[in-house]
Amino acid sequence: MYKYLIILLIIAGACSSGSVATKTTSQTEKVSFSTNPSGNGPGIIVDLTPGKSFYYPLFAIWLEDMNGGYMQTLYVARSVATGIFEYGKQEKGKWVSGPKRAPQTLPYWAHKRGIKAADGLFIPDETSAVPDAYTGATPKTGFILKSKADNPLPEKFRVMLEINQNWDWNEYWTNNKYPGDEYYLWSAQPALVYETIIDMSSPQESYIMKPAGHSHYSGKTGELFTDLGSLTTALNIASSIVVRVE
Repeated sequence: MYKYLIILLIIAGACSSGSVATKTTSQTEKVSFSTNPSGNGPGIIVDLTPGKSFYYPLFAIWLEDMNGGYMQTLYVARSVATGIFEYGKQEKGKWVSGPKRAPQTLPYWAHKRGIKAADGLFIPDETSAVPDAYTGATPKTGFILKSKADNPLPEKFRVMLEINQNWDWNEYWTNNKYPGDEYYLWSAQPALVYETIIDMSSPQESYIMKPAGHSHYSGKTGELFTDLGSLTTALNIASSIVVRVE
């Protein structure tokens, strides 16, 4: 446990419990990529413009029915989808690719998906991985995702997005708030969940995604906590998220 804390403190460097490392990201700089090209349903386009706190976050995008039932994933970062992270383990004093359990990363999506890994966690591992068609590399800047639903969709449905950025401590989510909780130490401010409702009976040119709440701080449950008063920089990872339906 203590070795993880030491590693985190080194990574955090000069970041205090009330600050977070940020990098300058051009709001016009975006990458485009596609998932699930063979889907038989409508095209879903998600356009994320980075905010001032954007620093290589991980995220998942999925569809739900109006009762909150999970329908399908449109995209999830490949590291989360497989449980294999670029900096997953240490060998000879260096970080190398390898398996890592990180239930705090995108717990709301993982619990909605509802597939347990061999160790009982809902976050995927190699035995419960998300199919490649729905995964991709983690964009290092803003992005435009073009995906397709697997099948025709109901008249009304939700597009959901969960986003998380490691080590973004603030005055409430401090690095000693939950001592001994290894998964919290890799997180800090919990994942933020966005949503928008699509009503095909009254279509719009575009739909704005808005924050709906945050996930459990270490991924123990699939709860959505609607009070966002403790979040600061997490609310500025994205400056806008726009959805279009083709």
